[in-house]
Amino acid sequence: MEEVSSKLSELIAWFKRFNSVLVAFSGGVDSTLVAKVAHMVLGDRAYAVTARSPSIPEWELKEAADIAKLIGIKQIFVDIDETTRPEYAKNMPDRCYFCKEVVYTRFLEVANRLGAEQVVDGVNFDDLKDFRPGIEAARKLGVRSPLAELGIGKEVVREISRLLGLPTAQKPSSPCLASRIAYGHPITAELLKKVAMAEEFIKRHVNPKVLRVRVHGDLVRIEVGKDERHLMFDVNLIDKIVAYIKGLGFTFVTLDLEGYRQGSFLESLRKTNKCALIENIT
Repeated sequence: MEEVSSKLSELIAWFKRFNSVLVAFSGGVDSTLVAKVAHMVLGDRAYAVTARSPSIPEWELKEAADIAKLIGIKQIFVDIDETTRPEYAKNMPDRCYFCKEVVYTRFLEVANRLGAEQVVDGVNFDDLKDFRPGIEAARKLGVRSPLAELGIGKEVVREISRLLGLPTAQKPSSPCLASRIAYGHPITAELLKKVAMAEEFIKRHVNPKVLRVRVHGDLVRIEVGKDERHLMFDVNLIDKIVAYIKGLGFTFVTLDLEGYRQGSFLESLRKTNKCALIENIT
């Protein structure tokens, strides 16, 4: 608890150096904590900006709006379609770089219009150890990451969130819908919508805490949490899911028996000796 209180104090002090900030806000665990502390310190001089795009499902946007209202921070929605960026749409492993370049360029425009001194995001210290091309794009544009700069990792983020009574303290990670599409398969707004519809259908019938509908061309691979796989072992349920997803235009529907693991698409790249491609992306 002492470490948690100390890190919270450091985070508060970090924001005191600014006159105003704009927080890139998704409503996830990390950005919610950043938005909360920014608002605690700066009040009406802290803003939250949320991208409304094909890669973000509607339920997440609603949840983000509810959380922003709970925090009390002013929220701005910005309409963005990253699928119009060719480098993003071709969906190579550096896709996130081009996504963040598009998104943060717009956020900087919003910050300039509002007179916000600094744009900040929710990247935490643990994210720096993962494969995150988007972080480099943010850095190049001058976006700062208070959690990462202060050495605050995911577990401490959750602990501070609990201390502050935030409803996101135990919220599972939920990356954008583009992360569901196998590398090399072109991303379109229509395909992202189909993924969102498939996940919403499964949630209505099963509601696993962790769910990913992965797309490999005309094959869909469903991942749920390793401790939730038994929820899918029902013949009638499986038939309903298969019929619905095939109705969206896919040919094959599979359940990944290994269950969810972060970055499962990278497994095939490693096995085909494309690790150098991953390691060289900055």
